[in-house]
Amino acid sequence: MVNIMPELYIYKSKIQDLAKKEGMRVSSTFYEALSKKVEEIVKEAIKKAKAHKKKTLTEDYL
Repeated sequence: MVNIMPELYIYKSKIQDLAKKEGMRVSSTFYEALSKKVEEIVKEAIKKAKAHKKKTLTEDYL
């Protein structure tokens, strides 16, 4: 069985660095879950921007 890694929207190394600064480790499943959350946030922002007939995502849509 082939385990295909989904596309990630985050940098693993940056997440590791942030966690390490706080004395934490990161599980391998955390990255995929975090990336999925990022994707959901961006998709929701896109919906809001489109509703306002905008083509640029800004912090207002978060």
